[in-house]
Amino acid sequence: MGGADEELRYLSGLGNTFSSEAVSGSLPVGQNSPLVCPLGLYAEQLSGTSFTTPRAHNQRTWLYRIKPSVTHEPFHPLQEQGKGVRLVGEFDRATTVATPTQLRWRPAEVPLDPPLDFIHGLYTICGAGSSFLRHGYAIHMYAANKSMDGCAFCNADGDFLIVPQQGRLLITTECGKMLVSPGEIVVIPQGFRFAVDLPDGPSRGYVSEIFGTHFQLPDLGPIGANGLASPRDFLSPTAWFEQAHRPGYTIVQKYGGELFAATQDFSPFNVVAWHGNYVPYKYDLSRFCPFNTVLFDHGDPSVNTVLTAPTDKPGVALLDFVIFPPRWLVAENTFRPPYYHRNCMSEFMGLIHGIYEAKADGFLPGGASLHSCMTPHGPDTKTYEATISRADANKEPLRLSGTLAFMFESSLIPRVCRWALESPCRDLDYYQCWIGLKSHFSDDNGKEPSAAGVN
Repeated sequence: MGGADEELRYLSGLGNTFSSEAVSGSLPVGQNSPLVCPLGLYAEQLSGTSFTTPRAHNQRTWLYRIKPSVTHEPFHPLQEQGKGVRLVGEFDRATTVATPTQLRWRPAEVPLDPPLDFIHGLYTICGAGSSFLRHGYAIHMYAANKSMDGCAFCNADGDFLIVPQQGRLLITTECGKMLVSPGEIVVIPQGFRFAVDLPDGPSRGYVSEIFGTHFQLPDLGPIGANGLASPRDFLSPTAWFEQAHRPGYTIVQKYGGELFAATQDFSPFNVVAWHGNYVPYKYDLSRFCPFNTVLFDHGDPSVNTVLTAPTDKPGVALLDFVIFPPRWLVAENTFRPPYYHRNCMSEFMGLIHGIYEAKADGFLPGGASLHSCMTPHGPDTKTYEATISRADANKEPLRLSGTLAFMFESSLIPRVCRWALESPCRDLDYYQCWIGLKSHFSDDNGKEPSAAGVN
């Protein structure tokens, strides 16, 4: 497939309609499906929305390929299904557990043995809803130690948003190749076939998956026309293809949270040209332009939303992808770390590198936490006490640097996989980080009141 050091070219923009040719003259002119396509290619449409979705939201791409993707043997359940495969697409009592307890996991080491590619290193942590009913989401993590060889992955359930934390990913898709580093994200829309190589060796990271909708940029409201993630900083691949005969090549399809496999005798990455607006894309999180309070109080984390998957209810997301990047803290007379909170939304957090400002200890790069609907959460004892003890320092601007955390936030209440609750990486003492919070309450005379009421 070529190495990670080869020069890759990208197309700039999110939501654009693109055209790309690996061979000049391979795109039809003036129509999508001529009687005979240029160079003898097959025309194949990949629809990301229904045909009658309003034009402003309609997503589809035409692929011009050496052989059509329908040329394969029947699908069969993957032999490993149920043997170490830990994926869920239906979140109910049969598959998962409901718990309001605050949860935290330490980073999982990437195993050296057995060999695990991206498919077999992917496992579900929590989620809500149903891939079959086309509403809901899943949150996964992955730990892989080998590149995918002789196989491609296709997610029929939804869109993947992948957040690598350790090790780059060289991702080959039907639209071309993308190199994705920690500090970047990549979105693989529903239905695309892709393969993941590991140019740096073992890799781990986080994945959110949404059912029945697609990610888009959040509205900016009174912020105006500029800020947060700029559409031009999103990059999509350019056409690339391989023509080699590949007997026994396997397509692994995730369907209803289960894995199925079919074989064919050619690579699925045989698309010579394509055009459309339904494409994979990546984004460098260092390009994000954060906004923050400039006088007092702590802003809500929604102001750091990179991408959102909306619901039919205005302002309510199926899933938001929010980041906490390096930035200046300048609020006066303000508790600058995140406030204590109970939220109608549920929050899954991960840390790519550095230290998260609300957790002085225990929340490590590659780890994760889950604070579900209306479950209290906030700064740990050490962070709170250190912040209030240096009140004078909080009068000066402070630049948060060397950190990058993120949050998947959803309006749906997550159910948690049993293996996540039973994982040796689960921090069973997480609750202890708040137990040390003590009362600082005193009356006007500086004495601690002795009664609950006031005479």
